[in-house]
Amino acid sequence: MTPAAAIDVFSDVSAATLALARKDKALARAAKAIERPVIRRRAGGFEGLFRIIVEQQVSVPSAQAIWKRCKGGVDCAAPAAVVALGETGLKALGLSTPKARYILELASATAGGAINFGALAAKDDDRALETLVALKGVGPWTASIYLLFCEGRVDIWPPNDVALKHAYGAAINAEIDQRELDRKAANWAPWRGVAAHILWTYYAQLRGRTPI
Repeated sequence: MTPAAAIDVFSDVSAATLALARKDKALARAAKAIERPVIRRRAGGFEGLFRIIVEQQVSVPSAQAIWKRCKGGVDCAAPAAVVALGETGLKALGLSTPKARYILELASATAGGAINFGALAAKDDDRALETLVALKGVGPWTASIYLLFCEGRVDIWPPNDVALKHAYGAAINAEIDQRELDRKAANWAPWRGVAAHILWTYYAQLRGRTPI
């Protein structure tokens, strides 16, 4: 068995996928349907978390449209530029008042050194999650998505993810409670993040969409 630490989640997840298929019949069914999971990769650091906050609780098309406006209106990789734009400027790009405030606080924390994304990458999963959740506007789901997409961690499970719930329910051809799924995911360690990528890819296939 390949140790989790040895897996490059942005390249080869075949061994992890096989191990997960052996652990859970629904994951086996989803993995067979998609052939290979699409691993989402994002730029990390301030820009990466900025984008994930934009994507909270909105549809994929809406998130894409707002992010496009953000990219066109400010240097999304420069915390100082975002601070200078201010709440009104961020709202003009399509952000809600709470999200504009969260992003401003994140920009200030990054510019002031309160959050160091380089140091974050060196922390273990639990400490990295704790560091991110301490930021205003960053809950467990947002923190998990950052560590999955931007750092390629393999054993992070994003709680309360509706798409994962629907995908797993489709794989078992039955409804599953969100809390039950999150509890079940504990059995998929040390590859919970890979399981999430499998189910997201399966969900996209079910919806007739290209995974992004």
